[in-house]
Amino acid sequence: TKKIQTNWIGRSEGAEIAFDVVRDGRPLVDGEGKPLRLHVFTTRADTLLGATYVVVAPESELCALLTTDNRREAVEGYREEARRISDIDRMSTVREKTGVPTGAEAIHPLTGERLPIWAADYVIAGYGTGCVMAVPAHDERDYDFAVKYGLPVRRVIRSADGSPDDLPFVEDGVLADSGAFSGMSSEEARTAIVDRLRPDGHGEQRIQYRLRDWLVSRQRYWGAPIPMVHCPACGVVPVPEDQLPVTLPYDVEFTPDGESPLKKSRAFMETACPACGGPATRDPDTLDTFVCSSWYQFRYVDNQNETLPFGKAVVDRMLPVDKYIGGSEHAAMHLLYARFVTRALRDMGWLSFDEPFQSLVHQGTILGADGQKMSKSRGNTISPDDLIAKFGSDGFRMYLGFGFAYTEGGPWSDDGLKAIAKFLSRIERLVEETLRQAPAGSWPGGPGDADTPAPALPPASRPAPAPDVRELRYAHHYAIRAVTQDAERFQFNTSISRMMELQTACSRHLQARADAGVPCGRELAEAVLDLVRLLAPFAPHFAEEMWHPLQEAFLPPADRVDSIFLSAWPTADPAALARDLVEIAVQVNGTVKFRIDIGSQADEAEVREQVLGDARTAGLLSGRSLVKFIYVRGRLANLVVR
Repeated sequence: TKKIQTNWIGRSEGAEIAFDVVRDGRPLVDGEGKPLRLHVFTTRADTLLGATYVVVAPESELCALLTTDNRREAVEGYREEARRISDIDRMSTVREKTGVPTGAEAIHPLTGERLPIWAADYVIAGYGTGCVMAVPAHDERDYDFAVKYGLPVRRVIRSADGSPDDLPFVEDGVLADSGAFSGMSSEEARTAIVDRLRPDGHGEQRIQYRLRDWLVSRQRYWGAPIPMVHCPACGVVPVPEDQLPVTLPYDVEFTPDGESPLKKSRAFMETACPACGGPATRDPDTLDTFVCSSWYQFRYVDNQNETLPFGKAVVDRMLPVDKYIGGSEHAAMHLLYARFVTRALRDMGWLSFDEPFQSLVHQGTILGADGQKMSKSRGNTISPDDLIAKFGSDGFRMYLGFGFAYTEGGPWSDDGLKAIAKFLSRIERLVEETLRQAPAGSWPGGPGDADTPAPALPPASRPAPAPDVRELRYAHHYAIRAVTQDAERFQFNTSISRMMELQTACSRHLQARADAGVPCGRELAEAVLDLVRLLAPFAPHFAEEMWHPLQEAFLPPADRVDSIFLSAWPTADPAALARDLVEIAVQVNGTVKFRIDIGSQADEAEVREQVLGDARTAGLLSGRSLVKFIYVRGRLANLVVR
């Protein structure tokens, strides 16, 4: 987004070079009798001696002035064709370049050579000066144009290191066939050539921007009316501040005639001039809606203010916005305008910060099941109402988070929605079973796993191993850490995946306890409580329903809340994430022979005892003697033998 905005602003450091003009064999002069000059901006003054023609934008006023009588019909016809093509199409790198000669010539400021002046639609009047010096050997657009129309291609730059440099060669290099500048590097020549041109006014270093004015008037109803009054006597007069805001009228007609609907409301249009009191008319246009959306976040936090658009103290306390979510298509529009307006308000003393948004995320696009953008004409649209009626709003919401990478989007799948519905059903069963297996009378504030009272459940027909609380605790706190991190990164799909893993771990643990005839323990209850907390932002209604019976069963009255959204977000316990066992390599004379699990807190003596007691070690040491035992904590044990 920043790159798009940087290119849109288009700051370029270069030089402005002036070409005198000859038409019909005579120098052109301006109204004061001074030589008429074409000014071109270039970042490559080092290529000046390779210029073979000059181009002007066909819509430029200069074009008509430069055209000779014998070329006028052809040039005027071309100018009319160019008016029908958008600026975006004209700037396309793949569109074939077209143009016509004007008949006038530009005088090369260094050599005095006469260069033909062409009108071509790949130059736009609104960018730069509307004139370009064409250097076909060192610019791709100029090269294509010159080849098409048989114009000279003059090489003046060669690669500095002798690497292949086929035309057009657009990199910096070393000047060649450039007179006194030959042998200079491009960087040196850019300065030297402009210095040579400066004394007689034909060259000057310049900084230029592509950024153009923002046209804010719109011929539509929806928008803020432009607060200007047009008076026959006084001209354009601003509406006084005590008469603001100007509000939209309701007696308007919406007809597709290209004019603002406000123009058809006599009660709105007819007014008195604020300056002289005479009859006047309001401006019929409204402001571009981006004008309002450039600062509306400031009004939101102080929207009851009757005297100011917003109070500085309130805005400084609550803004800038922490996280902005919006489409990338606004990169060089709304997002750029909001930054501009914020800077202006800062400079005017209305607020104290520089940027409206601290961070930005662009959402992806959800496509139809056919992989195409949803469209009524394609028949691939999805009706949320139908799916919500079948799966619930939370199921629909969860699938939007799970089925796609948030910033990428992707094709819709009904099967994915069904999978989410099954996941929510599994959580509901987990909650029900956890509540059913809770030992009677031991909650809230009951005993932990270590001192659970006599089993409240009938034991299985065959003894089952006791469930591993450590594994559940690890899965529990790993999910908290992962969901928290991924959600903050807008990776909602992986957040939901981690919750699925925790649900599976809880269900298995619960089943293991049931098989062993052991009731629900505190660790499981806490894991299920936190699972529902983690789920709340993704499935808010469902999580609320699950929460209330859980807190009634497992939380003391003082810790219960009216809504799950008033409970604290879970925090991961680092100790629970430290595995009790670590795997180390066992080496003999530096060569790995096998790997073994040891206690994470075991000291060297304990590790030595375990390694030497392993049957695999006995085989490796058969007939050999141990010289030294080396232990690198948590990584390896090396047996030096002979």
